[in-house]
Amino acid sequence: MEKYKEKILNSDYIYEGTILNLRKDKVKLFDEHETYREVVEHDGGVAIVPITAEGKILLVKQYRIAVDEVVLELPAGKLEEDEDVKKCALRELEEETGFRPDHIKNLFYFYTTPGYSSEKLHLFIAEGLKHYGQNLDRGEYIELVEISKKDIIPKIVEGKIRDSKTIIGLLWYLNQVDKNE
Repeated sequence: MEKYKEKILNSDYIYEGTILNLRKDKVKLFDEHETYREVVEHDGGVAIVPITAEGKILLVKQYRIAVDEVVLELPAGKLEEDEDVKKCALRELEEETGFRPDHIKNLFYFYTTPGYSSEKLHLFIAEGLKHYGQNLDRGEYIELVEISKKDIIPKIVEGKIRDSKTIIGLLWYLNQVDKNE
């Protein structure tokens, strides 16, 4: 597949923001044809599957203007410049849920939408949660929701969970639980 690698001939930045940049690349394809690609540059982030002492998964519910809906999600957040992914996961979990874990493990990373974005999310699992209190950013309004293992698939199928990182994290969790039962 290396033969299909595209060569960037030039890049123009259309927008440079605090969360993302948008650039338009002129590229040469393997067959020498030239075309354009639009790329959203993103520093990446983390998503955490927090497991309560009762074996439930802690989710956050918040309004997302991009889809104009209240969305049920795993706690997650953006990496700051040069930030360690584990520190980011611990920070985001505490900020959004008010909990700190005894154990946190980096599972794997995935690309959210590689067709046009460089965003890479690192998935963590957190256990042994202790409550300390939420520390939300200004303008961030989040409700906590606990769901049980048996409710995961119905909530996905019924469209109550639509967020891709959450679906990936919850399906990973179900796969692990099923292996251990």
